[in-house]
Amino acid sequence: MAAISLSSSSTNPKKATNYGVYSPCARPFRLALRSSLFGSTFPGTLSAEKPRVSGPRPLSSTRLNAVSASHHSFDVVVVGAGIIGLSIARQLLLESDLSVAVIDRAVPCSGATGAGQGYIWMSHKTPGSDIWELAVRSQKLWETLANSIEDQGLDPLDVLGWMRTGSLVVGGTREDTVKLKERVKQLSEAGVRAEFLSSRELRQVEPALLVQEERGAALVPGDSQLDAQRTVAFIEKGNRKFQSQGRYAEFYHDPVVSLLRTGDKGEVKAVQTSKNTLYSKKAVVVATGCWSGSLMHNLFPESDISVDIPVKPRKGHLLVLENFDSVQVNHGLMEFGYMNHQSLLSGPTSAVTDEQKLSVSMTAIMDATGNLVLGSSRQFVGFNTEVDETIIDCIWKRAGEFFPKLREISLSEIRECRKVRVGLRPYMPDGRPVIGQVPCSNVFVAAGHEGSGLSLALGTAEMVADMVLGNPLKVDSAPFAVKGRSC
Repeated sequence: MAAISLSSSSTNPKKATNYGVYSPCARPFRLALRSSLFGSTFPGTLSAEKPRVSGPRPLSSTRLNAVSASHHSFDVVVVGAGIIGLSIARQLLLESDLSVAVIDRAVPCSGATGAGQGYIWMSHKTPGSDIWELAVRSQKLWETLANSIEDQGLDPLDVLGWMRTGSLVVGGTREDTVKLKERVKQLSEAGVRAEFLSSRELRQVEPALLVQEERGAALVPGDSQLDAQRTVAFIEKGNRKFQSQGRYAEFYHDPVVSLLRTGDKGEVKAVQTSKNTLYSKKAVVVATGCWSGSLMHNLFPESDISVDIPVKPRKGHLLVLENFDSVQVNHGLMEFGYMNHQSLLSGPTSAVTDEQKLSVSMTAIMDATGNLVLGSSRQFVGFNTEVDETIIDCIWKRAGEFFPKLREISLSEIRECRKVRVGLRPYMPDGRPVIGQVPCSNVFVAAGHEGSGLSLALGTAEMVADMVLGNPLKVDSAPFAVKGRSC
């Protein structure tokens, strides 16, 4: 069995030691609105207060001859404690005897993972697309996990926030109706249970929804949703069970400073953080969301290896209404335009670049605690994570076009029961996440899932773990390869 050992710069080896959570400022944490593994600050509450604007600090690749921090040794070091990073650590712990360390600038679920809606949907994915097989595999793994929890006599709702609500993609025009019927046919032929609901049928299942005669919906009853906070807590608790075996450790509130190599063309041997040097015997996995591009850009600055992963932040807002009983929804809802990211300009046309265009589409769910969660927006504004009230107003107005009751209420009336989530989705221009090994190195990347991180997490974790362990892959990884993804 692999063990976690402690080493130092002296010639005297130290006795192997088991490690737990390394967090010099650990404290109760609810939900942060933004995240940076490499240098931003983190609020401990979910609010509409304006946070600071921050971006990624440049990371560097350093040789091994100047290390002064505490030294620890692991088989695999995972950088990033979002749902992707923690799931990869979980998979490696369950499927091997390797030791694993997880590093994060803050704490788990403080980035895009914690700011999302948590849906595990197939309704808006397209059969035959590059991510289809990965999505199918990942959904199956989530269902298997929920069933295993139930087999233990536990309630998946309590443990994961798991709810099989089904999903509805709602159309608003005759053209939408034609496309939704075609989507239902595609999904059905791909083995996903789906059906088209007429306007009359839609009124019956969602009474709060304004249903015009030409409006219909695609229903996928098998779709589900999770609570990100509960799910991450469950995965983290499971990972920590391996601490007693000397196989797992967490280094939180410990930003990465650099990656250490043996020479110009050598493999990465360690990850240097602000307080520790974490040596890796087998692999380093980078799962740092929209900050992954900055890290990889500085990975091999003096070698022949050039990796440029064009992942960038795509800002999103969600509006959470607590104890709000004016509108109830029975399924996860999404307007058809969400899949096309219909655009509104965020200001006068002459003053707005293409990169700043704002997309707002209606999404609505009831979460595990009964809150109404409305969304959503997409916007390219760099690493800015400030709450923008004009966008919240756009989300409210867009939701009002689907739920007439909301038109009777102003945002100012519900200020006491509302909260806002802001997250930075890791966007890839080609719409495919990057999952694979950096050529000629022992570094693996798993990033660029945009709004599907939670949905694709278990499939991604399985794929990365199989790559590290040299196992046959369950899903073709070619569409997600690191090589050739630069823009």
